[in-house]
Amino acid sequence: MYFYRNLEMNILFLTFQGDVAGSTYSISYLAKGMADRGHNIYVGCRLESLLYKMLANTNVNLIPMTFSGRFDLQNIKQIRNAVLQYSIQVVNAQSSYDRYTSVFAKWIYRLNTKIVHTRRQISKSVGGFFPNLVLVKGTDKVVAVSEGVKVSLVKTGIPEDHIEVVYNGTPQGKYENVDQSKTEQLKIKYGIHSGEFVIGCVSRLKNQEQIVKALELINFKVKLIFVGIDQQPHWEEITKKYHVPHEVYYTGTVNPEEALSYYGLFTIKILASTMEGLSQSLLEAMALGVPVIATNASGNSELISHEVNGLLFEDGDIKELSDYITQLHNDGNLRKKFIKKGKETAFQDFSIESTVKGFEDLFEQLIKS
Repeated sequence: MYFYRNLEMNILFLTFQGDVAGSTYSISYLAKGMADRGHNIYVGCRLESLLYKMLANTNVNLIPMTFSGRFDLQNIKQIRNAVLQYSIQVVNAQSSYDRYTSVFAKWIYRLNTKIVHTRRQISKSVGGFFPNLVLVKGTDKVVAVSEGVKVSLVKTGIPEDHIEVVYNGTPQGKYENVDQSKTEQLKIKYGIHSGEFVIGCVSRLKNQEQIVKALELINFKVKLIFVGIDQQPHWEEITKKYHVPHEVYYTGTVNPEEALSYYGLFTIKILASTMEGLSQSLLEAMALGVPVIATNASGNSELISHEVNGLLFEDGDIKELSDYITQLHNDGNLRKKFIKKGKETAFQDFSIESTVKGFEDLFEQLIKS
């Protein structure tokens, strides 16, 4: 249960992205959570984006914006207008283009507002004078959604004391109305029967080939379902070599509600990505009682405590991954342990309430400074 703070804040969230991705859902949970706390929350995003649709008919105020690039003069003016019209105290930019346009808006129009940038994925850049000028001199704080993201930012030259870690979270209410009838329909579609071992992966294209390769070393039949990507032609040569007739399926892009219905098909879930800040899909699996395996990389190792609430394999170690799949196949008690501990992780350690409070405390501190 939320309690209301003494300081009511006017916050503008910006994102150039806002389509099917974990970051989109994370931004929506944060915006709605802060609005429910009694703050005046505005979100500037593309009118045609998924995020705009997700936040329609909520307590969040939506502002259609353009984001055609880092130097989008129209967007810079849109940000200025929003800040002045709604007395915005903090602008929180969430993605690439708006991280620049938010700073340029403040510099060009001398806006009296705080600028915060959020980084949700491991930084792959090498920094440089101009990006770091914008990221450091142009902001009052940078938020990293995990320690792994923070470490990657420090490596690019961002001062450690300029970065605040606020972990991603997931809302418990999201899982209360998962369409079980849809799950049953999917079981029929994929011919899934009781006792079958089904591996699921809910993700955009992020190193899933490792999972495909791991099945070459598995000597029991597996059904593998990739939710969120289309069939990859260059993986066909791998699947043709299987000595066991594994079945591999690709759903293509699915909407968020439908994606949740797939977890009821899975015996385990695997995430092979090395770029996650803090994975929403891992949190979803844990919340819905699916044991998880993930790469020992980035934010995955902050969500998963190895052999406590899941398993971590070294990126590229296909043998290790296949061994862990076999271990979970053979050990039902271990799966039960991971299910119990995973739910504790999702609903206690990484709740959306903790995320909202972290951002709220930071924004309040900046406004008062």
